[in-house]
Amino acid sequence: MNAPWKPGMGGQRDPFHAFVCDDHSFDMLRAVAAELGWAPEKVNKGGMRNAVQSLSITASPQILFVDMSESGDPLNDINSLAEVCEPGTVVIAAGQVNDVRLYRDLVASGIQDYLLKPFGADQLRDALAQAQAVFMAPRDAAPERPHSTISVIGTRGGVGASSIATSLSWLLSEKKKRPTALLDLDVHFGTNALAMDLEPGRGLTDAIENPSRIDGLFIERAMVRASDTLAILSAEAPISQPMMTDGGAFYQLLEEFRLAFECSVIDLPRNMLIQHPHLMTDVNVTLVVTELTLAGARDTIRILSWLKSNAPQTRVLVVANRVHPGAPEISRKDFEQSIERKVDVIVPFDLRIASQAAKLGKTLAEAAKGSKVGAACTELLDHVLGAVEAEDANAAPKAGSKKGDSLLGKIDFKSMMPSRRKVKATLDN
Repeated sequence: MNAPWKPGMGGQRDPFHAFVCDDHSFDMLRAVAAELGWAPEKVNKGGMRNAVQSLSITASPQILFVDMSESGDPLNDINSLAEVCEPGTVVIAAGQVNDVRLYRDLVASGIQDYLLKPFGADQLRDALAQAQAVFMAPRDAAPERPHSTISVIGTRGGVGASSIATSLSWLLSEKKKRPTALLDLDVHFGTNALAMDLEPGRGLTDAIENPSRIDGLFIERAMVRASDTLAILSAEAPISQPMMTDGGAFYQLLEEFRLAFECSVIDLPRNMLIQHPHLMTDVNVTLVVTELTLAGARDTIRILSWLKSNAPQTRVLVVANRVHPGAPEISRKDFEQSIERKVDVIVPFDLRIASQAAKLGKTLAEAAKGSKVGAACTELLDHVLGAVEAEDANAAPKAGSKKGDSLLGKIDFKSMMPSRRKVKATLDN
């Protein structure tokens, strides 16, 4: 309710509505509303129930005054009000319960102020003046450090992309102390919350089903806190329940993340590139996670090609995960020749550490401290932060840059697409 409203909604709103339970408050609100140039007839009899019913069929005002004197469950009723209030509405509540805990809970739920009845005219004027100031105030200034959005894409199922996403999120939040949001877009089978021994909640499914509810307050309620600096939004939707969405909810979530966090990490299933390519529009860094296999080489080539064409602004890092200490299916050298670029980070396979992380409900990076896997995770963090800093330094794309200025610019992916034979030939040599 206190979240900034959507563009274009402000002009359709009345400046003020009120719903009160007693005659004294009714008369006082009409008089003060007239003083402020508002229509006195916008003050209505009836408390919270009348407010919810009315706002479910009419546009929300800029400022809403609601009397909670007849409410048996104030917090639940405020949640019901939030469902029908458009984002940006500033709400002042009044009631007869003099309880500091209730006041704090109401403010945490999105109420701007709570007036204890009976209140005076001056107290009411001050509350309405503060509400006007809140509504007219500009949005908070952007943080000093530019927001960074990082996507993690696995070339194949089972390459450990989710493990990399959770580890990177943990490192950003714990080691670098950057407020970080982790978005798991595998709505039915996501494992990010499970990997941290957390219940995913219904936040992501609620966002998909009701995208109009997504605002700052929704983000605060829906996300599951893993620590003071890390929050997760994920789901375990029923397998029998398809999630029908055009992707608008996902894009809106990322917009809110930019306002609330310094970093966003998206665990992005590869099929999302087909269904919702717009999710990559503002991604700063992309990790392409693969295994050193023939299928991994083929799909790395395909995803790199897609990123070059559809997300040219993103800086790409190739991460080879779960690399066995013995001879892999394809050597690193042959793999790099096949994809025609370097593998940036090699994360070795360690069954003991992976099992320990699963048992303890910790990320791979946290469980792997002091090991080769832990060193690889730290190297990954350094590469990501380096790519972020380079992206920030070159935020404005250079119009005159040449195709050969980057590794990706040197690759003609179209000629490589029918390349299964080519990959095999490279290996045979």
